[in-house]
Amino acid sequence: MKTLWQHCHVATMAQGAYSIIEDAAIVTSGAHIEWVGPRSELPSGDFAAVNDLNGAWVTPGLIDCHTHTVFGGNRSDEFEKRLQGVSYAEIAASGGGIASTVRATRAASEEQLFASAARRLKSLMRDGVTSVEIKSGYGLDLANEGKMLRVARRLGAELPISVRTTCLAAHALPPEYKDRADDYIDHICAEMLPALAAEGLVDAVDAFCEYLAFSPEQVERVFVTAHKLGLPVKLHAEQLSSLHGSSLAARYQALSADHLEFMDEDDAIAMAKSGTVAVLLPGAFYFLRETQLPPMEALRKHGVKIAIASDLNPGTSPALSVRLMLNMACTCFRMTPEEALAGATIHAATALGMADTHGSIEAGKVADFVAWQIDRPADLSYWLGGDLEKRVVRHGVETSL
Repeated sequence: MKTLWQHCHVATMAQGAYSIIEDAAIVTSGAHIEWVGPRSELPSGDFAAVNDLNGAWVTPGLIDCHTHTVFGGNRSDEFEKRLQGVSYAEIAASGGGIASTVRATRAASEEQLFASAARRLKSLMRDGVTSVEIKSGYGLDLANEGKMLRVARRLGAELPISVRTTCLAAHALPPEYKDRADDYIDHICAEMLPALAAEGLVDAVDAFCEYLAFSPEQVERVFVTAHKLGLPVKLHAEQLSSLHGSSLAARYQALSADHLEFMDEDDAIAMAKSGTVAVLLPGAFYFLRETQLPPMEALRKHGVKIAIASDLNPGTSPALSVRLMLNMACTCFRMTPEEALAGATIHAATALGMADTHGSIEAGKVADFVAWQIDRPADLSYWLGGDLEKRVVRHGVETSL
């Protein structure tokens, strides 16, 4: 069944640029785009439905390529305590921080995790997100990592959004492995990853390479195991210090290295050579009051693709709007609106290994797009919050929440 979408302007985001088509038309056939171009060049044909988009600007559906959407509990109390002068170290010493989220996630049932995650995910969807990555990493044992990943799979099955799952078991040291990080990495490699992969729950493998998490040597063991299982890798790297985790990620042809405030030019060169995407997370930068900017000029100079994501999580980026992240990327990281939109569309798709099918409006790709009632594409980075009038199409079908 062919459907015509017309009376619109299209920012295709092909090749990482607006690539604007004025007075455009889009033809979809089932879940895919069959044709896009100027309306004056529209091929003749019969259409089962014709949709007037009322002069909207059409972009690819937004892609949030780094989230921790599934978790138990809430840490707004810690946010309040920090603003009252209590240090993060004091909060952690009293059982707060990531340990509190691990306890809450382990205690929650799959139904409870699904219900809370669905509320957060719907907020992202109302903001124009049609694809999302969801990481585990708050279970830190086989049963609870599996529980988180099953919830993520279910979210993708029951809501009109595409979900990619990432196993982040190497996120932090669980309490039962206190002072035994190497033993925990052994457990991840020998038992957790093989079991979770065999259950079909894992699309990619991530780790946190940082002085307060895992060393490059420990992360490399996780990467070796992932490659043996045929799984692509990603990495939290250079958020708090320079350990050259991004270069390690590049050596293993990682889909992405994320955060990157403390990466250097050599890391950028390595990522450019491997095609590893730099995923910047302005929500965490803002929430933590970070002052170390990612090396934007080095990334641009060496042609590293830059993606933008929410990093939705309970501790450092409780962000429910990718559009707000676009504005933060522009204001905090000095990105242009065009760069930011590419970062939440085609480059985000590349960071998830989906660029062949998602992230731009081109013939043959999945028909995920948003028709925004805005004056120009830069409006998506310009407006702070609010619910911009829009129509969301996923797999060729208009959706609503």
